[in-house]
Amino acid sequence: MANRHRGEIEAQLDGKAFTLCLTLGALAELEAVFGHDDMVGLASRFERGRISARDAQRVIGAGLRGVGYDISDAVVASMQAEGGAAGFVDIVARLLSVTFGGSEGTSSSGEPEPQREAEGIAGVPFPGTR
Repeated sequence: MANRHRGEIEAQLDGKAFTLCLTLGALAELEAVFGHDDMVGLASRFERGRISARDAQRVIGAGLRGVGYDISDAVVASMQAEGGAAGFVDIVARLLSVTFGGSEGTSSSGEPEPQREAEGIAGVPFPGTR
């Protein structure tokens, strides 16, 4: 079972439950792939709310490798998610949220708290950096 306090999420891929986590090593991998010098630059890339299929493939692959799966991005590219493309976007959004946003501003179910969302705080990778 995924532990949000450790930055983990659970996702269904190819009909199986997987745990994903963007560990420090996984984040370093993404920094290199996306050409960012630091985590703030990486977070800013995704803060814009736009993600390509290739981005999703890389983030999901890094999240799987972060918990120990020996899986390449090419294998991730051939996987299916519940809900199709929207399912992949959901996985990436939840993974980035738990990694950069932590559990602050979310309820125990992982949903943004209405007050924080209304204030524009929920979903900000590094609150206070705007």
